[in-house]
Amino acid sequence: MAKLTDRQQQIFELIQRAIAQTGAPPTRAEIARELGFKSANAAEEHLQALARKGVIELVSGTSRGIRLRSSDLRNINDQLDRQLMLPISGFNQFMLPLVGRVAAGSPILAQEHVEHSYQLETSLFQKQPDYLLKVRGMSMRDAGILDGDLLAVQTARDARNGQIIVARLGDEVTVKRFFKQANHIELRAENPDFSTIVVQPDEPFDIEGLAVGLIRNTVLN
Repeated sequence: MAKLTDRQQQIFELIQRAIAQTGAPPTRAEIARELGFKSANAAEEHLQALARKGVIELVSGTSRGIRLRSSDLRNINDQLDRQLMLPISGFNQFMLPLVGRVAAGSPILAQEHVEHSYQLETSLFQKQPDYLLKVRGMSMRDAGILDGDLLAVQTARDARNGQIIVARLGDEVTVKRFFKQANHIELRAENPDFSTIVVQPDEPFDIEGLAVGLIRNTVLN
């Protein structure tokens, strides 16, 4: 890795921490607020410097368009694996149902969809989730969400632009990044091999929940 200044290292670690804890990189405004910058422009300048040094990749058109190198994502996943394998203390725990495939037209938490339940510590998540959803496919790969992962989801019916959501499109449930435009909704993948899903006002669409954490499924097998 290219040599980083102290401030660049601080921002790089903030990006890693955000992805590890929420599954998504921070926005420029969040970086500025966390590190006490006067504006998001100051955060942007540091991000551009990190990109020039090859530490991150910046993706235009999205407020969270920051990608880590594959090796750094693997390191985050390894750290998460080690954290999850620590002994559970017996305090501040709660049960989360694991939702597998969702049958067409039925509630996401219907009993027939629940494959298992896990007892987890609340400290693993910034916001308490209501269920775990098994991820299918690699459309969110560059956000660190891989096929077979367990996405921690907090039930919600609304979302802000840039948040990773669980959406229902008619009979299909999908995980994408949410953007509300003037005349339509865009569900953007985090993998250039997948196209953006455009939802028109007359098409069936519901937000099922917000992504609030991630568990690598291999740890719980």
